[in-house]
Amino acid sequence: MTAAHVLAHRDGDHVLVSDGEIVYRGTRILHAGRGWGGPVDETIDCGDALIMPGFIDLDALADIDHALLDSWATPDLAVGQQWSADYFRSRRRDVFDPPERAVIREYALSQLLRHGVTTFMPIASESHSEWAETYDDMVEVARIAERLGIRGYLGPAYRSGVNVVDGGRRSVLFDEERGRAGLRDAERFLDYAADHGGDLVHGALLPCRIETLTRELMAATAQLAVARDTVVRLHCMQGEVELALLDESYGMRPVELLETSGLLETRLLVPHGIHLGAPGGQGGQADLRRLAEAGVTIVHCPMTSIRYGAVLESYDRYRTAGVHLALGTDSFPPDLVRGIDYGTHLAKRADGSLSAGATADYIRSATIGGARALGRPDLGRLQPGASADFIVVDLADFAMGVRDDPLRTLTMNGSARDVRRTVVAGSTVMVDGVVLGADQSRLQAHAQVLFERMRAAYSERDHRRRPPAELFPPTFPDITKTTKTTTPKGYSHDQS
Repeated sequence: MTAAHVLAHRDGDHVLVSDGEIVYRGTRILHAGRGWGGPVDETIDCGDALIMPGFIDLDALADIDHALLDSWATPDLAVGQQWSADYFRSRRRDVFDPPERAVIREYALSQLLRHGVTTFMPIASESHSEWAETYDDMVEVARIAERLGIRGYLGPAYRSGVNVVDGGRRSVLFDEERGRAGLRDAERFLDYAADHGGDLVHGALLPCRIETLTRELMAATAQLAVARDTVVRLHCMQGEVELALLDESYGMRPVELLETSGLLETRLLVPHGIHLGAPGGQGGQADLRRLAEAGVTIVHCPMTSIRYGAVLESYDRYRTAGVHLALGTDSFPPDLVRGIDYGTHLAKRADGSLSAGATADYIRSATIGGARALGRPDLGRLQPGASADFIVVDLADFAMGVRDDPLRTLTMNGSARDVRRTVVAGSTVMVDGVVLGADQSRLQAHAQVLFERMRAAYSERDHRRRPPAELFPPTFPDITKTTKTTTPKGYSHDQS
């Protein structure tokens, strides 16, 4: 394959090659650069395009996203989007049955491929499940991933407790046996993945948020991870509510809890890692040093973080401290091009410098940073012997505008919707916006129906049982859904 630009790999880092080429056979790259002198079976000229490594998304949306519903809520509406204590104790249920959950997963994984993600680690909301994910859920995700042709590091999400609103106050209610059962399912899936063969399905331990785990479950997770030498991903240091809950329950900062549970001795990935220290930030610098010493990877999700009003303080500070950084999307769209753009510009604001959050560093995080976190030196780079995981990005479209450096142009002027081809392990899985193994029209129609049901179900969990129209008011009044009024002749609503 030839293109105007190829992001190849030399001496441990990415390099740009103009009028470059990539040659692959089977699942492996033979050549990336210029001057291939060997035989080829087929040549595809991609023209005015960029060939680069596929994105590694380590907090990849595997769900119908809820950010459309809850990333703009007032405090009063926000508490209504949590489980009520009554719902936890007596009314919790699955909003979707297993076949419907499978449709949601297929929809989400197809979106990942459409947006140039070649390796993913899933994240899905547990809010519309009776508890969390099951072994059977994740086996179905594995089957879908194999059929679509995307590489997944998979495991059922598990937890001991649920964030609730109890008497108008945020807290966590626990069912510890459900947590232990979830860990058993997670271990069973590790066995399934190990016996599965191939390079598209891998096992990982993916517990839920730190405040929803007991210390016992955290310690058991750490022991299993060390015994099986597997990656653990745990959402923590995510928000002030989490810090307050942990301080109230244990008198500890998140990093202290990770330390005492043994999780810092594992191959630990932490989305989002924003709120270091205790409530108020005390101890934050010491926590940053400890994360670096332990080799923790922070999975930075800049687009989702800013949607909920948070900013990493800061990307360069973490990197300079020696903390490994990978990227995730965590919400829709699963667009790491937009994520990189958000991240680079938020880093400038955080550090007060136009040179902060360099595009090159963010590209590294989206590729070789994710590969390092997974222990996969054959991913995230285009060089001989690496897995043939790459994307082709169109730079010729009128909407891309004028161009300078191809990567800076892509991240500032484009998006992952400009990806025209996605290749995973040598198999072409998306061409010109069409995921080859998916019926996209059917998935889109079905996903919309399921989203409407998900939206309606919030009312039964709200501690005040408010209807969806009250929980999710439109940006402006929809006059087709309200009582029509007559405007007097000669009167204008425009009072400017």
